[in-house]
Amino acid sequence: MSAKAEKGGGTFQGIKLLLCENPLPPLEEAIAAARAEVPHGNYYTEPYSAPLRQLISAQAGVADRLIHINAGSELILRQLFDRFGQQVHLLTPTYALFPEIARHYTETRLQPAQDFAFDLGQLAVPDGTTLVVIVNPNNPNGGVFDMAPLLGLLRRHPDTRFLVDEAFIGMAGASVAHLVPEYPNLLVTRTLSKAHSLAGFRVGYAILPAAIADDLNGHNDAYPLARPSQAAAIATLMHEDRIHARAVQLRAWAGALAAQLRGLGVRTYPTETYFFLADFAPHDATVLAEQLKTHNILVKPLNDRHLGSGYLRVTTALPDDNARFIAALKTLL
Repeated sequence: MSAKAEKGGGTFQGIKLLLCENPLPPLEEAIAAARAEVPHGNYYTEPYSAPLRQLISAQAGVADRLIHINAGSELILRQLFDRFGQQVHLLTPTYALFPEIARHYTETRLQPAQDFAFDLGQLAVPDGTTLVVIVNPNNPNGGVFDMAPLLGLLRRHPDTRFLVDEAFIGMAGASVAHLVPEYPNLLVTRTLSKAHSLAGFRVGYAILPAAIADDLNGHNDAYPLARPSQAAAIATLMHEDRIHARAVQLRAWAGALAAQLRGLGVRTYPTETYFFLADFAPHDATVLAEQLKTHNILVKPLNDRHLGSGYLRVTTALPDDNARFIAALKTLL
């Protein structure tokens, strides 16, 4: 699956079971805050989204100088790969963007037989690696890594940068963002597109060593966010307790959906997020996705050359839509 193909359904009006989009809408407070800024759209935000940086700084426990904000985390990831992606090491399967933008890469394969789990303490970093990428929770399977071994990796490989993509950290897992001030080779990226339901607002940020944060801020538009986007982000982050409660609900829906799939003979893999991997073998995932589209249901096959052709990544929709998905599968399978 390409990074573009992963983005979502665009104008598709049916049921979307795609990774990038949270089925829950933004918080009402976020919608209200964004709406209030629309009449002021003739004015820029504060340079470098200062109020949002200050809020992130307080919540993450790092200086605001270490924070870089941009219109979606993908732009930040591309900037970091442009600077440090000469020789990348990936834990695969992973976010489809990374193999596309790495100039060269090696990989450690996560194995289905181990439910895609992996001990980072066993990670072998090849000589010459400039950037190691760890996605936690991992995309596309939704599993969480124990990040304790990261400290040893950072110390043993001081000339290699470690990028921890925490796109789904609002769902599960332990953040390492607070370690950035101590380790000059640690980079952390985050987005408000996932657990925070702000994909359409395009708000991403990174917590980086000072020199790298200064570089990115100095070579980027000083006004990366629209006023409604910044307002929605601030309003959402002021209600993290609500986001955590919604994450519990999303995980429950995903768990129930996976159980229903297993009842149809489909193998599913453990997840801590609102999406999971499912193996529909002996059915071909590409064929199945086309058939589901005729039922007004949008899914996309994983298309990982190392795995079988039956793999789909499934994201929970709302319960009624999940029921329609299961009903369609009962007919197709």
